[in-house]
Amino acid sequence: MPGTLDDDDLASVDAWWRAANYLTIGQIYLRDNPLLRRPLRATDVKPRLLGHWGTSTGLSFVYAHLSRLVRHTGQQTLYLAGPGHGGPALVAASWLEDTYGDCFPAVTRDEEGMRRLFRQFSSPGGIPSHASVTTPGSIHEGGELGYVLVHAFGAVMDNPDLLAVAVVGDGEAETAPLEGAWKGISFLNPARDGAVLPVLDLNGWKISGPTVLARKDPARVRSLLEGHGYHVLEVGGHDLPGMHHRFAAVLAEAHERIRAIQHRARSGQAPEGVPGWPVVVLRSPKGWTGPGVVDGVQVEGTWRAHQVPLSGVAQDPAHLRLLEEWMRSYRPGELFDEQGRPTALVRSNDPEGPLRISATPHANGGLLTRDLVLPPTAGYAVEVGQPGATRAESTRRLGEYLRDVYRANPTTFRLFCPDETNSNRLGAVFEASDRTWMEATAAGDVALSPSGRVVEVLSEHNCHGWLEGYTLTGRHGVFATYEAFAMVSASQTVQHGKWLEEAENLPWRAPVPSLNVLLTSTAWRNDHNGFSHQGPGLIQTALTQRAGVARVYLPPDANCLLEVADHCLRTRSRINLVVIDKQPQLQYLSTGAAREHVARGASCWPWAGTDDGSADPDVVLACAGDVVTMETVAAAELLRDRLPQLRTRVVNVVDLMRLHRPADHPHGLDEFSFRELFTDSVDVVFAFHGFPGAVHQLVHGRPRADRFHVRGFIEEGTTTTPFDMVVRNRVSRYHLVLDALENASRLPVGAQDLRRWCLAQLERHRAYVVEHLQDLPEVRDWTPAPRQTGAQVTG
Repeated sequence: MPGTLDDDDLASVDAWWRAANYLTIGQIYLRDNPLLRRPLRATDVKPRLLGHWGTSTGLSFVYAHLSRLVRHTGQQTLYLAGPGHGGPALVAASWLEDTYGDCFPAVTRDEEGMRRLFRQFSSPGGIPSHASVTTPGSIHEGGELGYVLVHAFGAVMDNPDLLAVAVVGDGEAETAPLEGAWKGISFLNPARDGAVLPVLDLNGWKISGPTVLARKDPARVRSLLEGHGYHVLEVGGHDLPGMHHRFAAVLAEAHERIRAIQHRARSGQAPEGVPGWPVVVLRSPKGWTGPGVVDGVQVEGTWRAHQVPLSGVAQDPAHLRLLEEWMRSYRPGELFDEQGRPTALVRSNDPEGPLRISATPHANGGLLTRDLVLPPTAGYAVEVGQPGATRAESTRRLGEYLRDVYRANPTTFRLFCPDETNSNRLGAVFEASDRTWMEATAAGDVALSPSGRVVEVLSEHNCHGWLEGYTLTGRHGVFATYEAFAMVSASQTVQHGKWLEEAENLPWRAPVPSLNVLLTSTAWRNDHNGFSHQGPGLIQTALTQRAGVARVYLPPDANCLLEVADHCLRTRSRINLVVIDKQPQLQYLSTGAAREHVARGASCWPWAGTDDGSADPDVVLACAGDVVTMETVAAAELLRDRLPQLRTRVVNVVDLMRLHRPADHPHGLDEFSFRELFTDSVDVVFAFHGFPGAVHQLVHGRPRADRFHVRGFIEEGTTTTPFDMVVRNRVSRYHLVLDALENASRLPVGAQDLRRWCLAQLERHRAYVVEHLQDLPEVRDWTPAPRQTGAQVTG
């Protein structure tokens, strides 16, 4: 029985745990003499001692017992290590299970492989101290604390046979994301989802002080978790073999409870609320089994065990002796044979094949990924005849498209949104699915049910992290949020990007579905919310990612948005940032023209300017972003009407990375294509959705990059009218005309009159909005004048 350790299981689990601890210490300290075939010398020790011992022994203890449970039950299991710097424990586990050698053939499961394993840890050309992307079996690095539970919950959604065991460090438990993550069980349906088993590892200490939960009365900790809806199981101590017996029993009880919950739900017994999922509270000493006292100071069970308990081994012979005694205390002769391979006793604790925890395909989700069935975008398009003659809520069309993506992919696609699905005009998805909801319902609730698969929770951390766990285990989705609040989880975007960047260097990591982030309710149209909601900073964050990963799309209308969405949902291992507002906006391109425009990433709009292609224009008006595109088209019309002799070219950029050079980004326009759009020497007045510096960064290295004069968001905002926002940030049509007159290669007669008129219009606007509380009628109701358009886009 899984809950009862017989003598053979006890010997196997304990040997495996000792072997993992030995390998962990070796990774932190040694570069040679891995099996201690001779007494340790200072030259066997690394010149720099980096890594974290204190949390590793608890992680290995849980892993050892979890492997035994898997052997007895056949449970598909994903292990996530939340405590920071727990990497050596998980690397040791994968080496013992021989998955590390599968991924890195040079690190063989023998003495030479062990030596390589030790030398590479936290060393130049080696691996980091976290359970990073280089660690087989991992989807969670733990470098930035707080996300282990959200990744675990995302991994098991629509994944009914998977158990995600998430070890929550007690330091990690103090972070805001982790505090919010306990709510995941309110969205987990045992009839169709897998299960998450949190293990709260209360070893008592952070890097230099106690942890909050470890110092609370255990009854208060239990009440806290019970208040979230968990069934609490507790185990603690440091006595052996007693802790082995107690933890095996608790782990088996937790697993049996999970299986019972799932059996009832899958047998047709509808769950009534949150079913009381188990959580394990594990109390063990920090640095368990490590040095007890060093230089007269207690180490084991204190914060001093957090990193390197013996820091002077290269200089202090006494510390070197202590290190050798410590390592020999695990009796390595019982754990490794003459060739340095794990003995049969150690290996007997390992499950077989893909059931080995480090070999689970759920931690290499690209192996499980299946393409989405995507409906043709034309079925959701806005009918566009004359460019700009129609207004529509672009994201509403996207909602209709995503509704049918849900219908065609009932177990492999989800939308995650912080309570804003309807607000962002994506509410059509509720025609295909309710919101996921396991808590109580009340009269008047709309689209709430346990069977729902649209996920709404008022936490960007949860939504972002759930989508990460969902995609890293092979499924597809979208995280939609207000633009300004994307910065709440911006560091998660950065961390996920780093994971994808490093994964590209590992041939055994299969590409996973992309992280698709839709930003709407944007800076330019948060009229009633005001300055706090006006911030396009995530674009800047995305631009800091390596070129192979980040993509930023700024579709100007609904049909372009549909084409961008279709593209993004087909991509792999990317962060796709899509930015467009939800308010009614002008529609410019037909379906065919939109498809061509998105494929090119940037195009001339001949219908908007006066450039006939026979010669270079006098000025280029460029734009990227929906609101600033409207201002650019309006500015071009003013110039065309009032200075018809001035040759203007209008360029719209939908794929921001096209501005890069090909050497800097795979989407970068080649020199010929860039010249076709922007010429070699003509000045470019560029209206940009985000911070102006982003465009300057992107065009760096292009011919005469200083000719790009960028207008964008400059942190000027308040509760005001839509047009006043662009005026305040100096990106209005009148400002763009003034810039064009300032930078055109020639100025026809009448330029000074137009300049004075624009300045007068700005003054008129300022007075009008204060008096009438709305924009000037000619601005508020403006649409482009009809023209003979010919081609809608050109290269």
